Amino acid sequence: MKRVLVTLALLLVGMQLSAQQGFKIGIQGGLPLGDFNDKVGVVVGLDVGYMWALGEVVDLGITAGYIHGFPEKFRAETVPSDLPSVQFLPVAGSVRIWPSNSFSFGADAGQALGISEDNDGGLYYRPIIGFLLGASTELNISYTGVNLDGTSWTTANLGILYTIQ
Repeated sequence: MKRVLVTLALLLVGMQLSAQQGFKIGIQGGLPLGDFNDKVGVVVGLDVGYMWALGEVVDLGITAGYIHGFPEKFRAETVPSDLPSVQFLPVAGSVRIWPSNSFSFGADAGQALGISEDNDGGLYYRPIIGFLLGASTELNISYTGVNLDGTSWTTANLGILYTIQ
């Protein structure tokens, strides 16, 4: 009986390490690239979502979040005083592929609603690479893009994600 209980306990721990289904909440920080590099100094974001495991390798889900680009405060030639913040509310579908128990890659795709002044938002995409740090914690590296009218919002990000199962 003792062996059966130990085997069941190990099996449950192993299932928890490989199954990534559940409610997720994450934070991220990043740097702007391209068109907004001179207007935004640093970017922070918050993500919430839910992932469903379709097996041991593929997860599908939904996610929503908040992205805030803080205005650049200093430039080489002048000190601007009234650069606005840039803010988005992304809503997207998510897919993650788990080739191993500790590594994933995937993407979020959907719509980013612009909530700052003169920001209509646009098509949102975010490729992600994740590394499990523990049973419920993931470190991820991502690239965020929003196709705006005539320009693009792009950032390189580093974040941490926590799964509540």
